[in-house]
Amino acid sequence: MWRGRLLVIAPLLLARASSNLTSRSLTLSQSLFKSQFVAQCARQASNMAENTNPNTNPLLAGKWATPFEIPPFDAIQPAHFLPAYEAALTQHQEEIQKICDNANTPNFENTIVALDVSGQLLSKVGQIFSNLAVAHSSPELQELECVIAPRIAGHWSSVYLNAALFQRVDAVHKQSTKLGLDTEQARLLDKTHRDFVRSGANLEGNARTRFAQIAERLAQLTTKFSHNILGEMSAFHLVLASPAALDGLSAAAIASAQERAAKNGRAAGACELGLNEATVLQVLRSARDRSLRETIYKAWKARGTGTVSPSPAPIKAADAAHPEAAPVDPSTRDNRPLLTEMLQLRQEQATLLGYANYAAYSLAPAMAGSAQRVRELLLPVWQRACAQAALEEHELTVAAAADGIGEIKPWDWMFYSEHVRQARLAVSNQELRAYFSLDAMLNAAFDVAHRLFGVTLHALPDAPRHHPDVRVWEVRGSAGEHVGVLLGDYFARPSKQSGAWMDEFRSQANVPTAVRPIVLNCLNIAPPAPGQQPLLSTDEVTTLFHEFGHGLHGLLSSVRYPGLAGTRVVCDFLEFPSQMMEHWGREPAVLRQHARHYATGEAIPETLVAGLEANGRFGQGFATVEYAASALADLAVHELDASALATFDPDAFETAFRTSMGAPSAIALRHRLPHFLHLFAGQYAARYYVYLWANVLDADAYEAFVEAHDPFNPALAASLHAIYRAGNSVDPVLAYRAFRGRDPDISALLRQRGLSSSGPAGNSATTSAADM
Repeated sequence: MWRGRLLVIAPLLLARASSNLTSRSLTLSQSLFKSQFVAQCARQASNMAENTNPNTNPLLAGKWATPFEIPPFDAIQPAHFLPAYEAALTQHQEEIQKICDNANTPNFENTIVALDVSGQLLSKVGQIFSNLAVAHSSPELQELECVIAPRIAGHWSSVYLNAALFQRVDAVHKQSTKLGLDTEQARLLDKTHRDFVRSGANLEGNARTRFAQIAERLAQLTTKFSHNILGEMSAFHLVLASPAALDGLSAAAIASAQERAAKNGRAAGACELGLNEATVLQVLRSARDRSLRETIYKAWKARGTGTVSPSPAPIKAADAAHPEAAPVDPSTRDNRPLLTEMLQLRQEQATLLGYANYAAYSLAPAMAGSAQRVRELLLPVWQRACAQAALEEHELTVAAAADGIGEIKPWDWMFYSEHVRQARLAVSNQELRAYFSLDAMLNAAFDVAHRLFGVTLHALPDAPRHHPDVRVWEVRGSAGEHVGVLLGDYFARPSKQSGAWMDEFRSQANVPTAVRPIVLNCLNIAPPAPGQQPLLSTDEVTTLFHEFGHGLHGLLSSVRYPGLAGTRVVCDFLEFPSQMMEHWGREPAVLRQHARHYATGEAIPETLVAGLEANGRFGQGFATVEYAASALADLAVHELDASALATFDPDAFETAFRTSMGAPSAIALRHRLPHFLHLFAGQYAARYYVYLWANVLDADAYEAFVEAHDPFNPALAASLHAIYRAGNSVDPVLAYRAFRGRDPDISALLRQRGLSSSGPAGNSATTSAADM
């Protein structure tokens, strides 16, 4: 997942900085929340003078004396952010005003480029703040978010609704065909103009004012939604009296649960489980205790409803930055009122801009272009997946009957699916884990990047990092030149948002000067017990390659203008580079070289390599149904009109939606609305379909390598490299055609998911749930 989708500060109008809205969403606009900002500053008044000094506030320092100017995390304190934002806001306001006051006729350089490169200090401060707020949060950072988020939205309203500024942008756009612009320049001009129009620049009077008010309120709600999820998950501690309760889990998983219990001061011999995805999946797949599976499943699906009980608090702090500073009434974390208000405000926003509903507004700039085209993709896949899921459920019912279970419940599906998998394929996730140590899979991903794109990664053990678990590498090109920096943050902890994502601490650009990126990859792997190696499931291997693919998209970017760099592409092309990289995580040639037993060093047996392809297609009915149901629900909820939203009930909507779709009772939506971070704390509203859309592209594209009988075919690798380098400087439709020689064919996706009668070709398509 690309974290423009998990933004802690996410005004909707910010198309301009789509890969890091937070870094470019600030201003000195007179907003409803300026008083809050000033009040927060007043509380820090004693330190304000010191913290506005570049010599004492590292965020305001010109250059950092760190390797490749990686942020000096150890020196950055929460108290530094508000003064830094205040200085950055003032600077950016002056830059915007300078563009507006320019007496020369508006042209591409003095208006479009000047706007695109403005706000560099805002980017610097905002990218650090937004990444820390989700990767290593604290009560102080969460308090700051609540104040800064609406302030940022207010700024971008003032920029996009600045009549003088839009007059200049519009004047240049009207002359676009006469300016002699090259392709990249023309795309930047079109994108900039479109962003203004979609952010309300053509509105007048009360409509302009209301549009700005909506943006600020949405930023508040988005931040609170995200905080509620993190707080609820952090407060969950399921304490078990002994390891016997975890019968069926691996020895490593049990040791990790014992270590967590000991760290939190539990009774001798106890185990403790948290509510992170890695732990949840381990329990659902392996725990023999059905009641334990039910407890974990229900807690996981109840996130965001305010009903997840916080269990016994730790006697000792599990993490110095644990965001659970004091007991909180769980009901205050109910996201249902928040998401209802967000849906109402989004619909109002779309109506102001002349769209029938928010889905129409959201999809207008996408490759799909409309909800109808999205359904044309989703519904046939949904129907095939439901049919396949029914066959799978029958097999699971037979297996469960041996344990006296007559009906498969949602918390039974993964457990018995694993049993059937082992019986049919002689492949178990536990057995495979032994060959997928974190270090081995990182080496595999890095080797793939080298063989495809010529890059190498070199560890920087002494470089700054935002948490001790984080690892840092310099990325070099084929000639040894510096390409960028990658930070890998792979383990779950209470201060970290759930899921997996990529973001940037610095973005690539060549205007006004050459800048190389600093990229962050975040996963949420369960941390191993001391002295043990972290071993990954096949899903986690896929997630690692997926996020590394996003990372390469940012690292390899080679465009002129920051507004078109890296992952700043249309929503349904965004996941193509990441999902494309997943295929090499399942490529037999890669596994034979890198998948080695963590204890003995022996190569993965050929029987397991052969079984992995079938393993990837196994259970695709279930996986596709739970994903497609969420994607279709996302579309449906964002097509509701104002009258339907006036009495909206998220629970009733989910029940009615599932009934209307004929959804299998034992398969829940992958994401229920109250914890659907993609939609309500990110940029995937009415766009969750993009993973399947991109899956059509990546499945078809990888078949080119299969057809060439070489997973590292030099000509194909060079053509693929061009896509990763191009950012948004090239139309994605043309970029794909240049690679494949034609438009994509959905049949490759159906074959790879085992949903086609024509049989498999190439690696199975199994994008991880952590990414989606």
